[in-house]
Amino acid sequence: MRNAMFAHLERLTALHPEGVTSAEINDFRVAGQPLKLVVQPGIWKPAALDAALTIRTTFTSPNQMPPYEDAIAPGGLVKYAYRGTDPNHSDNRALRTGMQEQRPLAYFIGVAKGVYQAQFPVYVVAEQREEHAFFVAVDQAQRFVDPDLVDSLTPDRRSYLEQLVRARLHQPVFRARVLQAYEKQCAVCRLQHTDLLDAAHIVRDSDEGGLPVVPNGLSLCKIHHAAYDRNIVGVRPDFVVQVRADVLVEVDGPMLKHGIQAMHGVRLTVPHHRAARPDPERLEQRFAEFLAAG
Repeated sequence: MRNAMFAHLERLTALHPEGVTSAEINDFRVAGQPLKLVVQPGIWKPAALDAALTIRTTFTSPNQMPPYEDAIAPGGLVKYAYRGTDPNHSDNRALRTGMQEQRPLAYFIGVAKGVYQAQFPVYVVAEQREEHAFFVAVDQAQRFVDPDLVDSLTPDRRSYLEQLVRARLHQPVFRARVLQAYEKQCAVCRLQHTDLLDAAHIVRDSDEGGLPVVPNGLSLCKIHHAAYDRNIVGVRPDFVVQVRADVLVEVDGPMLKHGIQAMHGVRLTVPHHRAARPDPERLEQRFAEFLAAG
């Protein structure tokens, strides 16, 4: 059942890396029998199994951090809350059995209403009953990390483990949330080929305020993302695109002329949902950097 589930999710995520609908995820059969994978409880154990099969976090508002963001433990492990506070609740027992038997699970993270980023396989590696939580490894390299012994790891090893959660969890989920908000098109040129779209940070993720929330993101095609990162194009707080003055007068080929220079003065295509639109204060901070570069 687990192998069949992972093969099903592999196909779906290859087709839709920006997020998969619950209907598509639940269009799953084992031995000819339908089996839902996304259900209302956060922890799901089908009747035929002893151990949990999937876990889930729901979609939050675009301007809020994803639920797991505040629950990253040392070593990059994700702290996943019990269902309720009773350690012997049937769902908690099912997740504990999965931990004891080291059964792989799928982790569904909401990126829009009814749309999920699927992470798999993940493993429950530890439990803290006093905190009513389990610890989940999202990468094989984290599976044998003991949360109580993380402080004894070398700084390089600890940094490596914490970078894994960024690559496996933070970056794909941020991209999916931003692309869903922008209806899977470039905010500058409206290109709709999702394999050519990125989620660009307005305030860089290495800077203060560079949080992985949708109002700090722009859905950009790869050329406009690169141009934005290098301050070739900027975005004013009123959502209007500017091209750096020296680039406007360059003579090159059709890509520069039509892909960059023609975007000068274009107004961004922004999400319908007001809470998902670019934050003007963050745009102003980043636009000041663009002006300084010019």
